[in-house]
Amino acid sequence: MLPPFQLVHSIGVCLRTICWTAFLWFVVGPSAAVLGQDMAIRDLSDKSVGIFDGERPVLVYNHGVMVGEHVPKQDHRWKRACYIHPVYDLSGDVLTEDFPKDHYHHHGVFWTWPYVKVEDKTFDTWQGTGMDQRFVRWIDRKVGVDAVTLAVENGWFIGEKKVMIEQVEITVNRAGADSQAVDVRLLLTPTEQPVTLQGRGGKSYGGLTMRFRSKAKEDVTITVPTGRTREDLKMTPLQWVDYTSKHSDADDMSGATVMIHPQHPDYPPMWLTRHYGPQCVGWPGVEAQTLVPGETTQLDYRIWIHRGLPELEQLKKAYEDYSSNAN
Repeated sequence: MLPPFQLVHSIGVCLRTICWTAFLWFVVGPSAAVLGQDMAIRDLSDKSVGIFDGERPVLVYNHGVMVGEHVPKQDHRWKRACYIHPVYDLSGDVLTEDFPKDHYHHHGVFWTWPYVKVEDKTFDTWQGTGMDQRFVRWIDRKVGVDAVTLAVENGWFIGEKKVMIEQVEITVNRAGADSQAVDVRLLLTPTEQPVTLQGRGGKSYGGLTMRFRSKAKEDVTITVPTGRTREDLKMTPLQWVDYTSKHSDADDMSGATVMIHPQHPDYPPMWLTRHYGPQCVGWPGVEAQTLVPGETTQLDYRIWIHRGLPELEQLKKAYEDYSSNAN
């Protein structure tokens, strides 16, 4: 007989699997609901694409415009596109949050900046004013035995004028027993005019951000290369940040580590960490950096999804495995 907390957890996992199987049957089609071991990329709607490891969803990429039904229409943050959400843990729990009530503009895994300057005008893609990310075309959908890659081209638009070509490559590696690696590569190329990026003063955020679901601070553990931290960090250079939280019962914990590849510009970049959810890479940080037409800036990250609360040495080993790979 299982102890009560293990029995409750097992029932929860089974119910999540049943719910997702039903979802796939009715939304994606009967073939997608068959339990199997193949990795797959599947259209979920005309706005979203899901990546699956067997029958288990790993993440969803939203290329179309998504809206927050609870966000007032007069609020410019009520819609967005070109981002990842949800991201799931290995048990099917959702790790990320979209349109959270505390910050409507946070959205899963996203990459935006509070200051984007083109010519003499400054725009804010962080909160979505004046400049939009829009889907342009699919580049590739590659399905292998142990990994799948989804590649897309987006644009940064001022009205109908495209000022930046944004290419996104998302590679999901097959899960191990207790972890799964998701690699995200961003390629930024200005079109005709220089584009200057800058993070928020005093905090540095602006760049790739992973907004985790809000939890009580006592249920959250943030770990950085120097160890556990109970304080939020500002403008701190870090190679990686891990966010682990409790779920429905005391022994059900999971999370993800956001890792920076050593070939990233200005390595290691600044970070802003928050126990209430967002983990923000600050690149280029508070010092503005100008990207010029014809030159591509490559930004590489790994989201290392894991069960439980990893020890510091385990996290260091996972980062070593990632950083030793030439990109």
